Amino acid sequence: MTLQRMDNVAIVVEDLEAAIAFFTELGMELDGRAQIEGLFADHSVGLDGVRSDIAMMRAPDGSGKLELTKYHNPAAISVEPSSLPPNTLGLHRVMFAVDDIDDTVARLRTHGAELLGEVAQYKDIYRLCYLRGPAGIILALAEQIG
Repeated sequence: MTLQRMDNVAIVVEDLEAAIAFFTELGMELDGRAQIEGLFADHSVGLDGVRSDIAMMRAPDGSGKLELTKYHNPAAISVEPSSLPPNTLGLHRVMFAVDDIDDTVARLRTHGAELLGEVAQYKDIYRLCYLRGPAGIILALAEQIG
C-alpha cells in the first residue's frame, strides 16, 4: 500500500463566507459546499454532536485543495495568543505559488490579510512573503523570478 496523494488541508474558520472570498481572491475556485453532521462526522473527528458547514476550495491547476470548515456544534475553540508566530509547533503555513506577489498581497489586504514581515527576495530565484489570513492562518506566497 502506498500513498496516493495529499488530498486537502482543513482550516477551521469563524466566518466561512469571508474565508471563501479571501481564497477566491487568491485565485482558488469553490469546488463545493456541504453541511456535515451525524454519526459519521462524530466518529471520524472524535467529537460528539458535530454540525459544521464546509467549503472545498481548489487550486486552479487542480493540484491541491483547502477545506474551509465552520463549526456550529461543538463551537470552535480559540487558542491564545490568537495570532501565533511562524515558529509555533504544529502546522506552520500553507504556501502558494503566484504570478505577481505585489498584486496578490494588495488584493488580499482588501480581505484583511496582513504581512508578517515584508516581501523578500531569495537570490535571483524567488520573491517570498508570509501573511496572516482568515482565522489567523499563515500563508506564504512565492513568485518565481529566475
